[in-house]
Amino acid sequence: MKWLVTGRDGQVGWELSRALQPLGEVVPLGRVEADLAVPDSLRDRVLQERPAVIVNAAAYTAVDKAESEPDLAMRINGEAPAELARAARDTGALLIHYSTDYVFDGAKEGSYLEDDLPNPISQYGRSKLCGERAIAESGCRYAILRTQWVFGSHGGNFLRTILRLAGGRECLRIVSDQFGAPTSARLIADVTAQMLGRMAGGELAPDGVYHLAAAGRASWYDYASFVVATARTLPGLAERLKVKSIEPIATADYPLPATRPVNACFDCGKLERAFGLTLPPWQRGVELCLAELAAR
Repeated sequence: MKWLVTGRDGQVGWELSRALQPLGEVVPLGRVEADLAVPDSLRDRVLQERPAVIVNAAAYTAVDKAESEPDLAMRINGEAPAELARAARDTGALLIHYSTDYVFDGAKEGSYLEDDLPNPISQYGRSKLCGERAIAESGCRYAILRTQWVFGSHGGNFLRTILRLAGGRECLRIVSDQFGAPTSARLIADVTAQMLGRMAGGELAPDGVYHLAAAGRASWYDYASFVVATARTLPGLAERLKVKSIEPIATADYPLPATRPVNACFDCGKLERAFGLTLPPWQRGVELCLAELAAR
């Protein structure tokens, strides 16, 4: 069975190339082979490869930059998934696509369910919601996995930024009134592989949207504090740290071009029930990632 993976060089794409290897032939595509900024080029690539499954891990993820580049964000996050969905429909392929908590406004008090009404409050969120809707309306077989606060040992992310800042500053000031669950790219890739393995084995789950995030809840301040505290216990990282204090601040004290959802927490029960999974606490993924970075 052939698996076509876009976004080879991104956090999730890099992990997918590893996680999907036992399931069959993986064809990982980078920007040179599949440029989502040119959506019309994608169909020919799918027709050439004829994969059983397309896993779209490529995306425009520069949340703040999207405010000044809305057309580019929409091409990559909205129009390109639509083109992949049409190609999947016409070839009979299954499409796996990753979306985001940014499709919600963050105003809900509890955890978000898959059927809660989206209401994005940023250009990035609007572009991702457009991609979701295009896939759902295409007529292809699909699963959309919404995730959040993604980190990994490869690529740029909050965890690696905190390590860098903690190595050069004595005090960090981190937002403490936005909440979600830090979710490792490795977890996302491993869950995707488990899902696809069961689907390939005939245990087909219905098409639709699933929430995929690590268990638990944290603020960015909680997250940063845990990263630094854990790094202090690891040779290879501890000796690089100069930070002495981490101070909580409000969102209003750290203005950014794009508005973030205050509450990004997901209820992942639908995914766990459908595929017999138990998602681990977010702290475990952070520990594993830091151990990997310390070992380098």
